[in-house]
Amino acid sequence: MPLGAVRPSPLVEQAAARLREQITGGHWPVGTKLPGETTLAKELGVGRSTVREALRALAGAGLVRPRQGAGVFVLATEPVEDWPTRLRRAAVTDVYEVRMAVEVHAARLAARRRTDDDIAALRAALEGRRAAATADDAAFVDADIAFHATVIAAARNPVLADLFTEFTPVLREGLIELLALTGLRAHDPSTGDGAHEELVRAVADGDAEAAAEVLRGELEDPFAPAPTPE
Repeated sequence: MPLGAVRPSPLVEQAAARLREQITGGHWPVGTKLPGETTLAKELGVGRSTVREALRALAGAGLVRPRQGAGVFVLATEPVEDWPTRLRRAAVTDVYEVRMAVEVHAARLAARRRTDDDIAALRAALEGRRAAATADDAAFVDADIAFHATVIAAARNPVLADLFTEFTPVLREGLIELLALTGLRAHDPSTGDGAHEELVRAVADGDAEAAAEVLRGELEDPFAPAPTPE
């Protein structure tokens, strides 16, 4: 199938798109060596530098790989999605399972590493969550996520913080939908407040296992009230 000449602008994007179509459409299967730059440039009606940039873009997407002195070979027929893209497509339940692993460990670390400033920030975040009780579900969820981000920050682990930041958009959407479906806040506008207060107390006390257990219990039953003390 002939490639066909591309229009003048933007040349690199158009050339990359045409080459991608050939790869994803199976014209060049995995392992195939692509035609040389000169041949591709002639078929596409562009310069070799444009072809070179287009191939670089395809390599960045994980579709092709250049081999020193051998040429460019097809590596995959589907582009490799970056982490944020994969998260946007992920099921909320899958994200929640990852959240459980990240946040429970973060709560444990926060209790061990928290400073006086962290404790003050947690108490302020708890008050912010309570203040959002009079707002709509989206604002309440934002305040809830801000509280949990404060716990993550107290853990002093930038990798955990980055993971939490990456899946926050999907998490936020899922929590807003959860509140809309369950109507939990109709009877308890600051639902889950007791569990969050317990978490602040455990972190402030430096009780790592208690902090982890409180957070695990909360995440297993989102926005559920804390158990009534006996």
